[in-house]
Amino acid sequence: MIQFVGDDNLFVTQENVSKLLIQNQESVANKPKDIIDLNALETALNSNPMIKQAQVFMSVEGSITANIEQKKPIARVSTNASYYIDEQGSFMPLSTNYTARVPLVTGVIEKNNLSNVFTIAQKVKSDAFLKKHVVEIHQNEDQSIDLRLRNADFNVHLGRLNLLDKKINNLKAFYLKAIKDKTLDSYSVVNLKFDKQVICTKK
Repeated sequence: MIQFVGDDNLFVTQENVSKLLIQNQESVANKPKDIIDLNALETALNSNPMIKQAQVFMSVEGSITANIEQKKPIARVSTNASYYIDEQGSFMPLSTNYTARVPLVTGVIEKNNLSNVFTIAQKVKSDAFLKKHVVEIHQNEDQSIDLRLRNADFNVHLGRLNLLDKKINNLKAFYLKAIKDKTLDSYSVVNLKFDKQVICTKK
């Protein structure tokens, strides 16, 4: 029996897990229960890049249960390679079974150096305003970050990730004022690089 812990969104399916188990234990059903290596089955499942943690155990009757916790993506890198960044900041491949609605990450991205975009992706996931509005995180060659917002035609220059909370608060204050003044469509760039001011470039 295969049980998924947590979300219903299946990046890896029951069928995928069954295949992994079968490949790593010729035929579990026909083996005496005292020679089935549960650790080997767990190791095989945990090596799958979609799986965060797997636990395999056997009941007294001899039936095998696998509890599967999947990785959770928080951003999707879309450069010359496409993959997710999971909630631990690690690589996670795309799935043919399910597509997550998460911000796109574009620009200069190295798979073995995701910490910068991971930091901002975490911030987007945990902040209600950003989660609602941010559709793209762009990393420039100098590691500075730009954001694109839903239903807004301007680029947000976040710059480096120092004083991030202050910069995000400045963005929220600017956005709410621009909505109130009906000026949201007037700008091409909103620069938050400086923590004490927001510099806007008009179209």
